[in-house]
Amino acid sequence: MLSKKYALTDIVDRVGGGDSFASALIYGLNAYEDRQQSLEFAVAASALKHTIIGDFNRVTVPEVEKLMSGDGSGRVQR
Repeated sequence: MLSKKYALTDIVDRVGGGDSFASALIYGLNAYEDRQQSLEFAVAASALKHTIIGDFNRVTVPEVEKLMSGDGSGRVQR
């Protein structure tokens, strides 16, 4: 399986990207019936994590799904 690629131009912190991917994949496998959609969720969550300082991914499920749906801005609305 391959996922969508995200062009990350403003990486703030790479720490936690792998943890974010793994936890989002576990969430995705439980939340979605389609394995591809689970993978897309994990990759999008990890991409968003690169825009957040620190080890903890503070994005919400709707923010990840927004990026998955094609909003390529990668901006988190707070």
